[in-house]
Amino acid sequence: MFDGRSVSRGGAVTAIALTMALTACSAGGSGGNGDSGAAPGSTVVLQRPAGSTNDTEVYDAVFADCENTTGVTIQTEEIPSDGYLAKILQQVSSKTMPDILMLDNGDLPQIAQSGALAALSDFGVSADGFAEGVVAASSYEGELYGIQPVANTIALFVNPELLAAAGVEVPTTWDELKTASAALTQGETYGMAFSAAATEEGTFQFLPFFWSNGADEADVASPEAAEALQLWVDLVDAGAASESVLTWTQADVNDQFIAGKAAMMVNGPWQFPSLDEAAVPYEVVAIPAPRAGEEIVSPLGGETWTVPNTGDEASMASAAEVVACLASDESQLALAEGRDLVPTKVSLTDQYVASNPKMAGFAVQVPGLRARTAKLGADYTVASQQIHTAIQTALTGGAEPLAAFEQAAQS
Repeated sequence: MFDGRSVSRGGAVTAIALTMALTACSAGGSGGNGDSGAAPGSTVVLQRPAGSTNDTEVYDAVFADCENTTGVTIQTEEIPSDGYLAKILQQVSSKTMPDILMLDNGDLPQIAQSGALAALSDFGVSADGFAEGVVAASSYEGELYGIQPVANTIALFVNPELLAAAGVEVPTTWDELKTASAALTQGETYGMAFSAAATEEGTFQFLPFFWSNGADEADVASPEAAEALQLWVDLVDAGAASESVLTWTQADVNDQFIAGKAAMMVNGPWQFPSLDEAAVPYEVVAIPAPRAGEEIVSPLGGETWTVPNTGDEASMASAAEVVACLASDESQLALAEGRDLVPTKVSLTDQYVASNPKMAGFAVQVPGLRARTAKLGADYTVASQQIHTAIQTALTGGAEPLAAFEQAAQS
């Protein structure tokens, strides 16, 4: 998902130069682009949500390399993150789509369903060698419509100094999480922090608990879903997590952790720069499982690059050349290193972790991450709304967890 970075992360960014030929670039990251017929010297408009200063610097360097590699000029347009999907839907309706479009992978099915995106196979672009969940997230009805070069997910961040001072071990199960959170709640410090906002961020943070307990987004009103939500209710009711989780974004959660007001938090690798800048001690561990030894199932986050169906075949071919380049091995490594994310091509994992050991806890998850839209496609947005609506209802005491899911499913 879009991680919502809003803080400038500064610092010099060194891009990895792309030196291979055009066909090699495409083959390295996307399985080859075939004879797409891209017009030499063409210009394409690339649209993405506005990011932090660091994100912009990293992407600008990669865009420049892809311009050199493809011979296509990239004109970038940044749209405010708030309302980004609404803007895209308006563009679909008015047939004013850009040549290249960045989408949160959870939004791709909705746009592909409308017929607004071109199948990448039409241009010889494939996702061979990419993690299975990554391919699923960028596909609709079996057709590949996007290429996602880097991925993110979430894990549990802990402040080891606070845990040591309280004599608390890193929790590995839900029961241990509740016990540890209670013991770590002292003074102005809560034991646990997470985002339970009434948005996709709230759903995204809840999915590891929801899925790992066997709940299904196709039928949210289940005992398994209710049991997962009861965990969050128990943490808030016990005072081990703040009631403010109802409105906190993931950035807000990170701010609480940095300020020492949360000993543990659910969050993603995009928070590393701000944590390092603040010199806050932290370790990244797996999100606790419902019971000892059970598998953790986490969601695949990140953005995918697509080629809108503008009707201009020459521009679409040029756009496909750029999209293929953005998914090359070199681009993946540059984007991953610059943005604290993980390459999506499985063969790059060991190389990446060797030079970025702090990312190991996230990188090992990528092959098994679940695409949010894999089961429901465009209907995932409905399930997501049901989930975060139920979370809000239960955490505010409006209904018990199962009843909250039942109400949300009927609305």
